[in-house]
Amino acid sequence: MRMKKQDSGGWNPYLAGALVGVLAILSAYATTVWLGKTSYLGASTTFVRGAGVIEQQIAPEHVQANEYFVKQKVKVDWQFMLVLGIFAGAFIASCTDKSFKLESVPPTWEKHFGPSVGKRAVWAFLGGIVAMMGARMASGCPSGHGLSGMMQLSVSAFVALGMFFGVGIIVAAFIYGRRSR
Repeated sequence: MRMKKQDSGGWNPYLAGALVGVLAILSAYATTVWLGKTSYLGASTTFVRGAGVIEQQIAPEHVQANEYFVKQKVKVDWQFMLVLGIFAGAFIASCTDKSFKLESVPPTWEKHFGPSVGKRAVWAFLGGIVAMMGARMASGCPSGHGLSGMMQLSVSAFVALGMFFGVGIIVAAFIYGRRSR
């Protein structure tokens, strides 16, 4: 069976990989030397803090009484700005390689489940909840374990990343089924 090569018009994967490596080195240096932190790159706590920032506008007394927010502090810090930078960087990268497009329902989803934007939104939201719970249970997200942990050759990072990928493959096979080709 021969597979037809498709040119996505995206960035060269070798260049992108090298740039991610340089970024990882710079981020490890910046967080440990400039900021004096003992941990490297991570993002899952930022999403919880983001929820706290929003909640603080609605019910500040609840945030002040929340044990987790007392410990983690609801604030906009360097990690929060990093997450915003991830979105901005992805947007800039997709614009520069001309791959940016708005789509409410991705083609693969539409092929398997139909064109309903509502159904897609509900499942994306539920998937996000499961992913965030998993990240909290694993004490970090795939980017934290995969980038930071692997840079440190952490055994727990190898195990966590293996589990993320393994379970992801199983779930994708279950949801999307096997290809007929």
